[in-house]
Amino acid sequence: MRVLFVSDVYFPRVNGVSTSISTFRQDLAELGVETLLVAPRYPGAAQAHDAADSVLRVPSAGVPGDPEDRRMRWGSLTRLLDGLPRGAFDLVHIQTPFVAHYAGVRAARRATVPAVATYHTFFEEYLHHYVPVLPRRLGRFLARGFTRSQCAAVQALIAPSEPMRAVLLEYGVTTPIHVLPTGLPAVCFRAGDGARFRAAAGIAPERPLVTYIGRVAYEKNIGFLVQMFRDVLKSVPQALLVIAGEGPARAALAQQVSGLGLGAHVHFAGYMERDSALLDCYAAASVFVFASRTETQGLVLLEAMAQGAPVVSTAELGTRSILQPRCGALVVPELAPTFAAAVVRVLTEPDLRQELGALGRSYARTWSSAAQARRLKELYGALHVAGAAAHIAA
Repeated sequence: MRVLFVSDVYFPRVNGVSTSISTFRQDLAELGVETLLVAPRYPGAAQAHDAADSVLRVPSAGVPGDPEDRRMRWGSLTRLLDGLPRGAFDLVHIQTPFVAHYAGVRAARRATVPAVATYHTFFEEYLHHYVPVLPRRLGRFLARGFTRSQCAAVQALIAPSEPMRAVLLEYGVTTPIHVLPTGLPAVCFRAGDGARFRAAAGIAPERPLVTYIGRVAYEKNIGFLVQMFRDVLKSVPQALLVIAGEGPARAALAQQVSGLGLGAHVHFAGYMERDSALLDCYAAASVFVFASRTETQGLVLLEAMAQGAPVVSTAELGTRSILQPRCGALVVPELAPTFAAAVVRVLTEPDLRQELGALGRSYARTWSSAAQARRLKELYGALHVAGAAAHIAA
């Protein structure tokens, strides 16, 4: 089977969508499923391996107010897709709800093949953060209508978690929805070197690290973690908050840190290579913290668990599907004193820290990416058969 992936984002743009695409494509290849990915071109980015990786890049323009993302040029995108040989793909898998969605639906219809879309983005909350002048009630109404319209244009939907499926059903989506999370590839279980991360960052070996890893974006609620960390310092004054990643909220967070007088207690680690330095960062964490309200899954929680980092997190939307009993996490509400108290417990109770780390490692192994890819291949096969039958009937 040959599947065309279409996405508005991919590496070198680092986020959960890029990670999910890469993970599934690698595992699908092992299962004999050929994939071709169409994604934006990023100016100045090295893309020497694209041909070998079956990635086609589309000329792109900037997105106002968002220096990280790119908008594929419609004319270039449609010419590329129209130029693919007839029969080049048996199914289209749409990964994002922007230009890629409309181009993917168009390509599927022209080729008379099924289209499936993964609903990675909680668009309702995304819109609120990036168009703050829009009244929230109006934004919610527009986002839900937009989502229903897009979902109706494909033959199947993939939700990364059961809570995200429930959201789509609440919207009134009637397209069949399959819950299929992104799994962890084997590299995530390769032991990171926490001492190496500390040495490279100039952090003392004994200093307790309260670590966030992920996109540094407003919807990730990192500002709450900074506020909460002030309470942690009252009990563990030597603790250091590590914020690893890049994103549009970096400057605002740095200003918040400065305003609170926390400059000596917060370390911005920036972007790190996923297969090396990032593993070291996870492994160095004394406790991993997370408080996003908008995750459709929350893959970084599993990545932290795979490295044996104990977790303290809120459970909102997609993260509820991960944060199960005995998963290696303390689940707390979004209340700074309560959250901070849980962090302090982990930092000051070695036995608890060890127990959570061991539970997390074991739990993370149940989220194998290979198993999820097998399920996706089965879905592709069912859609392909159904599409062929419908074409014959027509």
